[in-house]
Amino acid sequence: QVHLVESGGGSVQAGGSLRLSCVASGFTFSTYCMGWFRQAPGKEREGIAAINIGRPTRYADSVRGRFAISRDNAKNTLFLQMNSLKPEDTAMYYCAARGCSFGWMPPTLPADYNYWGQGTQVTVSS
Repeated sequence: QVHLVESGGGSVQAGGSLRLSCVASGFTFSTYCMGWFRQAPGKEREGIAAINIGRPTRYADSVRGRFAISRDNAKNTLFLQMNSLKPEDTAMYYCAARGCSFGWMPPTLPADYNYWGQGTQVTVSS
């Protein structure tokens, strides 16, 4: 059974940093595309970063240059390093997984992912 468990969220002031983690189990982590998504109250879920082996990582324009997605396949863990946080980054953050082949462009749409974590809240105050 697939499980994705996020952690690392919290409350920070604008300009601060957080590092989110997502521990995966129940599937062969290294063969999956992984993505980070976020959803603010009243807004749709948006893809902010995605990663697959053999392809460059992908970022939404709103986070490019501030956030970095990475993975440790030996530890079945996905990360999101978030720097220079802004109040508009406040949202529930989710990791997601879908089966991929080496070199596939990792998708960034929520509908393209099969498995989801429960989310971790990030709150940025001004």
